[in-house]
Amino acid sequence: MRAAAFTAPGGPDVLRLMELPDPVPAEGQVLVRVRAAGVQPYDCAVRAGWLPAGVPPTFPRVPGNEFAGVVEVGTADLAAGTEVLGFGQLGAYAELIAVPADQVVVKPAGMPWEIGGGFSAGAQTAHIALAEIRPGAGETLLVHGAAGAVGTVAVQLAVAAGATVVATARPENHAYLRDLGAVPVAYGAGLADRLTAAAPGGFDAALDGAGGAALDVSLELVRDRDRILTLVDHGRAAALGVRVTPPARSAARLAALADLQDRGALKIHVRRTYPLAAAADAHRDVEPGHGRGKVVLTV
Repeated sequence: MRAAAFTAPGGPDVLRLMELPDPVPAEGQVLVRVRAAGVQPYDCAVRAGWLPAGVPPTFPRVPGNEFAGVVEVGTADLAAGTEVLGFGQLGAYAELIAVPADQVVVKPAGMPWEIGGGFSAGAQTAHIALAEIRPGAGETLLVHGAAGAVGTVAVQLAVAAGATVVATARPENHAYLRDLGAVPVAYGAGLADRLTAAAPGGFDAALDGAGGAALDVSLELVRDRDRILTLVDHGRAAALGVRVTPPARSAARLAALADLQDRGALKIHVRRTYPLAAAADAHRDVEPGHGRGKVVLTV
């Protein structure tokens, strides 16, 4: 099979198109022919040398932890030919991936491949994060990095729960965030004052997708640190008393979120697609972390 892989950690250019052996599914796994795979900061960290827990330190290493495709070798409950969405730790930047059957769900027929390939990580992370900080009706939620894949879903889920969402992003993404139901605020000097003006009653919770100064502002403006969650500033989280997302991805969660998207209750924006051979370009696109929506590899 073809895969975008690397033999030593480094910058985006270490990713190369390689011919690798086809994976062989173990007991309880399915083999999926990948049609699209999401690209995210997690994958950039893997490429740069970070190794998720439990992954053997071998090379070549294939990034990618979310995908959509067609089951090639199935199980008793999931037949070959079924169109699915799935998630894992690594391996999605490839023509074939073998994953446990409980990490895939049936793809809604109306969901395009590029949306399916980049759906699981952003949607599940947002859902898990909001379950931790619990924004509800009548409350005000602050979301930093709101135009990204996680922020896009978090804004919509929080608005649907009855919360007012104030969202930080670059000015060019403000119209996009208004369309999702948020009150947009620009990054930069004076951020705390602009946020206070946007929410004079204060903030009940915050989801930080930017880290650094954005997290510092959240600490200043949110009453209860236990209702602040950072997606990126993990090194400071424990000392500051803020939350990080627990490992709670599941097929049930993914299926419920995919159903929301299928019913038109969840908008997903794919910013750009790249062919598998251009994985390095896709990583360069993702690394700044300020783009609107999702970057996806098509396989």
